[in-house]
Amino acid sequence: MRTSSSSSPSVTKVMLRHLLTDQDLTRDEIWKIFELAKDLKEKQKSGQSHKLLEGKSLAMIFQKPSTRTRVSFETAMTQLGGHALYLSSTDLQLSRGESIEDTARTLSRYVDGILARVFDHHDIIKLAKNSSVPIINGLSNDFHPCQALTDLFTIWEKKGNLKNLTIAFLGDGDNNVTNSLLLLSSRLGVNLKVGCPEKYKTREEIVNLAKKDILENEVKIEILDDAREAAKNSDVIYTDVWVSMGREDEKEKIEALSPFQVNKDLLFFAKKNVMVMHCLPAHRGQEITDEVIDGPNSIVFDQAENRLHIQKAILTFLLK
Repeated sequence: MRTSSSSSPSVTKVMLRHLLTDQDLTRDEIWKIFELAKDLKEKQKSGQSHKLLEGKSLAMIFQKPSTRTRVSFETAMTQLGGHALYLSSTDLQLSRGESIEDTARTLSRYVDGILARVFDHHDIIKLAKNSSVPIINGLSNDFHPCQALTDLFTIWEKKGNLKNLTIAFLGDGDNNVTNSLLLLSSRLGVNLKVGCPEKYKTREEIVNLAKKDILENEVKIEILDDAREAAKNSDVIYTDVWVSMGREDEKEKIEALSPFQVNKDLLFFAKKNVMVMHCLPAHRGQEITDEVIDGPNSIVFDQAENRLHIQKAILTFLLK
């Protein structure tokens, strides 16, 4: 008589993962995403098919307008064999008062993942708490994790490594790009100098979030009120728009940040082969000059292209 050694087959439960900030990924997972992005980029350039997300759907909620985030994620899903649905605030019942919690619960029944580009970072957190599928932060007022992943991937791609490199970020020290860049740089062992006025310096709470990584990796994070000192001996100079979307008339802030413009004179203080980055859109003549963004040190449009390849890697990592 034959007896069964087990009454039922074992079931492996897959843990639900979100990308709300760069700290949601371990150092090893970040490198896996970089390697995957590199592989997918090479496959695309050689014309190879990579339908890793065939049959998958991504809902994309946009409270803010977008060029790079929308196009890169939508194209990424298409190239991976999946489908993306663009949903502006007016397309959803959110505009009529439906809660974010109910929106998350409903969309989770239809799609395999949700990308959201929002104002308040707490909206992203509420989506994640009520969703049964991965949530990706496509930008919030506090963090821009997909951008920071693209930035460090681009530097790694150009330099061949990230060891002992120093990034100088010039401009608003308290914005979503700066915050994510600080968290990710600390996690990967990259030094960061933020050049900004005292009034717009990086919040202490953001630095505190990264403190464990800063200590473990012996990373140097400096908040400086002198643009030249920040640029001095840097491998990368990075800037972003000075005012947030919809606040372009903040004349006082623009005047305060004007000494931190990235121009040809500033590049003199950095390393000779310094790379210049900007996450775009750029206000040419304001935070960066034409001769720099279009100059030989600029890798701005390589950086923009890599949004597509990093998005594909993020989607594959979270949805596959």
